[in-house]
Amino acid sequence: MSRQIAFVFDLNKCIGCQTCSVACKVLWHQEEPGADEQWWCSVNTIPGRGTPRDWEAMGGGYDAQGKVVLGKNPTPEEFGSRSGSAYNWKEVHTSAEHVRFQPVDGEAEWAMNWDEDEGAGEFPNAYFYYMPRICNHCTKPACLEACPTQALYKRDDFGVVLRDEDRCEGNQACARACPYKKIYFNKVREIGQHCIGCFPRMEKNVAPACVRQCPGRAVFVGYRDEENSPVHKLVDQWEVALPHHPEFNTEPNVFYVPPLAPFRVAPDGTIEEGERRIPLDLLETEFGPRVGDAIGTLEKEMARRRNGEPSELMDTLIGYRWEEFLGPFTAEPADIDWRTS
Repeated sequence: MSRQIAFVFDLNKCIGCQTCSVACKVLWHQEEPGADEQWWCSVNTIPGRGTPRDWEAMGGGYDAQGKVVLGKNPTPEEFGSRSGSAYNWKEVHTSAEHVRFQPVDGEAEWAMNWDEDEGAGEFPNAYFYYMPRICNHCTKPACLEACPTQALYKRDDFGVVLRDEDRCEGNQACARACPYKKIYFNKVREIGQHCIGCFPRMEKNVAPACVRQCPGRAVFVGYRDEENSPVHKLVDQWEVALPHHPEFNTEPNVFYVPPLAPFRVAPDGTIEEGERRIPLDLLETEFGPRVGDAIGTLEKEMARRRNGEPSELMDTLIGYRWEEFLGPFTAEPADIDWRTS
């Protein structure tokens, strides 16, 4: 029986600490030649240009007729490939002025978190939020359909999108077709690479690194068809966890609880109840037209809790035991003999 794994990131709990991206990097890239500049998991600041730079305008996915769209293949400069360069660390950390992080030769380029913590809006109503991004392991992966060598495939038991690296010829049509631009080209091995959902861990009932290591417990993992799981309830029952850019038509299986942000402050210093700092049109651009309803559900359930009433939704999002976030993957990594298949 085919099953589909799904991830839910609660953006109201993500603090942008980068633990998920570093956990992924340490696990998968320490001994992988050519992967120094790959970030299978990245956490960007929204609004921002992201990684690769301006990826949301690069195209890909499916059009309204269900045909694969081959968009732009990001360049190394847009990914920010400048490993090994010297940067102005001391000036950034010690200057009393606002100094942008950049190479010491003054050449402005890009990096995974080049515009980190740079928000929008005007004081006192400035705003931003953090957006963790991994491969969406889409139900309709455009990368798979675009691959000319059939190197990409979905595993029936987890629903993750994987790559047979022996069949990959480095065509990079997958990178053009992926609308989320989370496929990287390994220049040393001349193959494409991407987040594999930590499927070797899941085979041992261990949660993916990004989920297990999150210190804020902002990430849930589980199967969509398990009706009692937090993932199913957040996505399919309460509908407060939404896909990123649903208009790409790939049916992604990474979902987000949208950020609420504080209420706006009026010029006289009073709080404008009902007017949150993050504009609704920005959230609709990111998560589609249902985001307003999702926020309304969250606000309603928060009000219930403030009034002393029970809320299963709030209890789920809070999470009182860490195992609740891991779905069926609660095995201790330290207890596993990873040398056995």
